[in-house]
Amino acid sequence: MTQPTPAPLQAALRLAGLGIPVLPLRQDKTPIGNCPACAASVCGDRPHMKAAGPCLCPAPCHGWAAATADPAVLTSPAWARAWQRAGGVAYHPGGAGLTVVDLDTPDAVAWARETLPATTTVATTRGEHWIYQGTTRSVNGVREGVDLKSTMAYARWRGPGTGPMTPLPETVRALAVKDPSPARPALSATVPVPAGGGECRHRSPAYLERGITMAEQRITTATSAIHHTVYRTFLAVLSTHGRCGCLTETHVERLFTAAQAKGESPRHCTTAWTNARSALGV
Repeated sequence: MTQPTPAPLQAALRLAGLGIPVLPLRQDKTPIGNCPACAASVCGDRPHMKAAGPCLCPAPCHGWAAATADPAVLTSPAWARAWQRAGGVAYHPGGAGLTVVDLDTPDAVAWARETLPATTTVATTRGEHWIYQGTTRSVNGVREGVDLKSTMAYARWRGPGTGPMTPLPETVRALAVKDPSPARPALSATVPVPAGGGECRHRSPAYLERGITMAEQRITTATSAIHHTVYRTFLAVLSTHGRCGCLTETHVERLFTAAQAKGESPRHCTTAWTNARSALGV
């Protein structure tokens, strides 16, 4: 006897027919976890995270990068098992040429109504999604209760919404621009150089460069628990390089840039860095 098509898959196929890349969500509203071959980023993530499009794995994997509008993939046996236990449908706004302004509080909704051009609006459990035509960088916490979801991000599908869609305004694009952070730590003045004046082994350009590059990659390839990954990465960098004086503002800038590209705000970056320094006593 043929199994009935799960409701999330039905919705996904309708969206795919409109050219919107979709993926299944679990009951807790998070994407299906990575497959064993890709768990803990052992695959390196690079084939999946460079751009939107189907993940290279046969089943849903790598969060937003698994989103696809290909009905053959969506109905394949590997994906069918995911749809059977799915609690909802997500889509990749950037892959559909869209930006979602996620408003999580009544105050955020009030701000949007006073500040942003009217556009397609979708009610959520805590606020509203305002959907614009056009893409930008995805950033969490651009202001209190406001996230931007576009490229390299997913949003939960909650229905078509109401109202005509408006082109992405400069007001929203400006929110995605990285602001300078005056609170960013000046490491050369606060991290001590080892006593005795000996040559620090970390001052080897190749050793230090390799460490910073690996830290950037760890942040860039993270597909979940971004806050935790950023903090643990900062902690690892400081535990290795934080006591010898070899880190510079340029190195910190690279780490902050990688974190903000994953949606972290400058404030969150500074907080994570400060907490990591405090935990290590540097």
